Order: sequence, then structure tokens, then C-alpha cells
Amino acid sequence: MTKEEFKDIAPFDDSEFKENMASLVKEPGFEHAVKYVLPMVDYPSFVRQLLTIDTKDAFQRNIMVPFLEMLAQKTTAGITMDGVDENHRVNSFTYISNHRDIVLDASFLNLCLLRNDCPTGEIALGDNLLIYGWIERLVKLNKGFIVKRNLRMIKAFEAAKQLSAYIRYCHTDKHESVWIAQREGRAKDSNDRTQESVIKMLALSGGGSIIDALKELNICPTTISYEYDPNDYLKASEFLSRRRNPDFVKSQNDDLLSMETGLLGFKGRVHYQLAPSINNMLESLRGISDKIELISAICTHIDQSIHRGYYIFPVNYICYDRVNGSQQFADKYTSADVDAFDRYLDAQLAKVRLTDISDDERQFMRQMMVTMYANPLINKLKAEEEK
Repeated sequence: MTKEEFKDIAPFDDSEFKENMASLVKEPGFEHAVKYVLPMVDYPSFVRQLLTIDTKDAFQRNIMVPFLEMLAQKTTAGITMDGVDENHRVNSFTYISNHRDIVLDASFLNLCLLRNDCPTGEIALGDNLLIYGWIERLVKLNKGFIVKRNLRMIKAFEAAKQLSAYIRYCHTDKHESVWIAQREGRAKDSNDRTQESVIKMLALSGGGSIIDALKELNICPTTISYEYDPNDYLKASEFLSRRRNPDFVKSQNDDLLSMETGLLGFKGRVHYQLAPSINNMLESLRGISDKIELISAICTHIDQSIHRGYYIFPVNYICYDRVNGSQQFADKYTSADVDAFDRYLDAQLAKVRLTDISDDERQFMRQMMVTMYANPLINKLKAEEEK
């Protein structure tokens, strides 16, 4: 496929940057968002700064990095990364990770890469989140590319082929890394599993064997660990809404609230763990001729790599013991940690906007939140057993 065939999903070329930035800064929605996130901003001065920028890389370094560093200082207790080495500075990767936050998972990954003198990657974002035209423009100015969602079968297959070809084009022609989540949407209960459809999509454009197609993409399993998930109460509320009504569907306003809450809410410590490329593992699977078995084995390896990479916080140990009715990890936390976590749960649940919540339903949401924080440790222990 040619560059023109990716135009509807690809980030803007640098030759298109200035005209699209000039359009973006005139959008009332963009101005409102900037003033909401940066209440002390001098907007006319900020616009003048934006209009001096020529490229996506300059936009990331001059605007996004200072913004993300400010956000990290205000909403986290520090962001760290392990597993980065010289390979990440000179080669392109497909970073495939668990998915916690709509906006910040990939943004903080790029921040960590820049801190380590590594090039940033392009970011996959579902079109369901591009609620307004200015959001799509901003995404494409910030090295984001679009994943088309909710299409009928034939259209969905065509979209998957286009997406797969574009990701390969990023590697082979642009020598750009890519970030994509291991599944469509966030794992609401933090029980992270790679969707087979994601791996099938990545292999679609290879032309040869599945193994050779995936090796070309240099897949790097990446684990994101948040001490606290600002959206935990919204996810618990969604679980309750589905319990009340199995046909419940989130609205666009729900997505906007999730983006806003994830962006501005407190996350505690945040850690990124890069696992080695899966290429050596792929070589070991050449004896598997059955495609279903092969895809399953690849997903299992990615899952185990992500699970082994979790950074475990005291809240995870507390919740593991609660879910299992045990004291197995009682030496990993104090009674003060337990009291602080219970106060945290109470404060988060007090934010739920649903009406007429019974005591049973409130307990259900509390249990769902405890499960969210227990699952990373449950999966890490299992992955380490299976080494």
C-alpha cells in the first residue's frame, strides 16, 4: 500500500503540520480543554508558541514533554521504567501493553522513552474516542493513528488489513516504533489478556508465514503498573450498571469522563517494564503448523511477559489477601496501609453517580475494586510459576 492509502488513519505528515495546528488552535473545544487542564495558562501566548512549531517531533519535545512532566508531578508519585537498553535507541519496536488509561498509557510510555534518549513511537487510538473533530486533529498532530471500530464484517476485515499494513509501513518505510494495546478497550478488572484478533491483525500484512510477519514488527511486551487507578470507581460503576442491565452501553459522555478522570486523577507510583522482543520465542514456535495453536501460544507468551513485569504495590498485596481470605503477604503491608486503603475505597465509591445504590450493590462495587487491585499479583504469581 502507498502512503496515500493510509491518509485517513495516519498521523499528519510534517508538511501538513502547521496548517492543521493553525486550524486546531481556532477550535473552541480545544481552547476549553487547554484551559481546563491548565487553568493558569495564558492562552494567546500558548497559541503563539504552538504556531512556531513545524513538526510532530518538535511538538512532542517542546509541548507534550513539559506538559506530561507537569502532569506526572501533579498526579503521580513518580514514573519509572526498566528494561530499556541500546536496542530501544536504534531499532523500531511494536510496544504491545496492557491498557489502564485511555490517554496516558502511551503518552507516559513516550515520556519514559524520551527520558532514556529513545525515539517515541506512534500511538494507536480507537476512533470511538475521537468524539470531536478537534480531538482527531490533536491526535494526528501528536503521532497518533486511528483504529476503526464497530464496523460490519467485510468493512472490519478491510480496516484490519489497512491497519496492519500501516503498522508494517511504520517499521519498514518510516522506521518508527508503534504502541498498541493488547486488547480493544481497557481491562476493567485488570485481568490483562491479549486478544487473538490483535495478533492476527498484526500478521495480516506480512505476506509470508505468521512467524516471519510478526518478527518483522519486533514486538516488545510492555507492562504498565499504576499504584492507583483514578478510574477504578468508574469501572466499578460500569460493572454495577451491567449487573443491573446486561444491555448497558457506555455513552460518549462516559468516555469523556474516563479520559478526564484518568488524565487528572491521582495515580500514585507508575512503572513501565519492557520485556525482551518476542522474536527468539517466535523462532521456537516454527514447528507448530496449526494456526489457531500458534496464535494461542504467541498470546500466552505475551501475557506471561506482561504479567511477570508487574510492579507490585502494597495495595496489590492487601487485595490479594482479601480476595483469598489469607495472610500470605501480611509482611508486605502495615495496618496503616490497610486503613489508608479502606479510606481510599470509601472516598472513591463516594464519587459514584448512580442513584438508589443498595448496601449489597455498594459491597459489590467495593469487591470489584478489590479484585481489580488483586489481579495483577494473581497473574504475576501464576506467570512466575510457569517460567
